[in-house]
Amino acid sequence: MIDHNATPRRNFLGRMAAAAVAGGLSWTGGHTAAAATQDWTSEVGGNHKCFFDFPNHKLSFPLVHIFNYIGTYASAFGVGNEQVGTVGTFYGGGPASSIFMGFNDEIWSSYKVGEYAGLDDSDGRPYTRNVFNRPTSDDSVLLAKGLQSPNFAALEGAMPLVGIENLQNLGTKFIMCNNALNSWVVELEARGKGTAADIDAALRANLLPGVTIVPAMVIAIEQAQQAGIAYNKQ
Repeated sequence: MIDHNATPRRNFLGRMAAAAVAGGLSWTGGHTAAAATQDWTSEVGGNHKCFFDFPNHKLSFPLVHIFNYIGTYASAFGVGNEQVGTVGTFYGGGPASSIFMGFNDEIWSSYKVGEYAGLDDSDGRPYTRNVFNRPTSDDSVLLAKGLQSPNFAALEGAMPLVGIENLQNLGTKFIMCNNALNSWVVELEARGKGTAADIDAALRANLLPGVTIVPAMVIAIEQAQQAGIAYNKQ
């Protein structure tokens, strides 16, 4: 019998192998690196915990939902943010992915992330800084675009609150998929942004503070479930 899924599976494994080679990974090793990331769940505190799974940036709306989760526990249930633990994810592939949300302004500028992702500021120019990390009220144009509406005051007030740094201050843990990172290295090399080795070194040296690289997001999701962290697909 012909296995019609064989070719797609081979293509997927081929892409994974290429990403691994670009990232300098070993298919037979890596156990030490994997073990070092197993304890990321211990950084998720509180009695109310939720894993927000977003492979796409969706113009900041996954971050809005994390803030909403924390804020609603405070306003509706009187639960302080120290009792609420949240997790956000950086992974995926292509211009719509969330992978580049986890890097600092140097990467955004060097690799023209705003242009790559089609993310423009209020003047219509591609962002050269990580707009998701420390957004200002002017950056609410992203939320307005997501809502397909004109910008308005409530969005301007909300935007600075849903930045990655602010969410980290409220106890949110952000993790990045190593496999997705390796895949982005391959893509950036193919786009003529440098050699895989140089790109890989630059990306890993310029993660946002507090971001933990996990071996694979599919495993991290399982680990979160085992740790009693609820799951929310974005």
